[in-house]
Amino acid sequence: MSEFAEVLAALRRVRGINPFFALDVGRPDESWLPGTALLDGPALKITIDAIANRYKADEPRVAASLFFLSYTARLLSPLTAANLPIDVRPQNLWWHHHPANGLSVRLDEPRLGPPAAEALAPVVEAIQAVTPVARGLLWGNAMSNIAGALKMVVRARMLTEEEAEERGERLMSAPPFEQAGEFLSFPGEVTFRRRSCCLYYRVAAGGKCGDCPLVK
Repeated sequence: MSEFAEVLAALRRVRGINPFFALDVGRPDESWLPGTALLDGPALKITIDAIANRYKADEPRVAASLFFLSYTARLLSPLTAANLPIDVRPQNLWWHHHPANGLSVRLDEPRLGPPAAEALAPVVEAIQAVTPVARGLLWGNAMSNIAGALKMVVRARMLTEEEAEERGERLMSAPPFEQAGEFLSFPGEVTFRRRSCCLYYRVAAGGKCGDCPLVK
């Protein structure tokens, strides 16, 4: 099987789990931006400001966290389920932010690439360049999405709980995820507790997530 076919087959296999696992492929219409626009130019800051306005977030770091939480959910959910190093570097992405509907992301070409952490690192750097937000918080958001994806994969009966936790622990054995949190023993369910907080509780009508370290 060619690389092209392998990636497409993997994406098709997992896209039905829920909408966060549906990663489309191909060049979209002109309203979308290339992924490289996240790294250079005003688009990232404009988008973070729009998120701050939508959620009435007074602190820029809160909006930056919510952007990366959404960005990584749309990329890491299908990658985690597919268990394949699909190329999600900005150079192979298109993205679009709608004031009401939020962030959408899609691949340019179905191909393999570097590990997810390497692909995401330039976006972490770009966010920090425009907004003062902790690096550990951003990587915690990414690991939280990986853990959430594993939970959904188990519920879809594509992995057992033990297999999902093994996959998660393997990801957390190397930087930048090694300090992101821990998997907790809970029969029949993947349960994760992160060490940082995504700050969603600091927006109007926000709250604490199920894996938040602030939840008692």
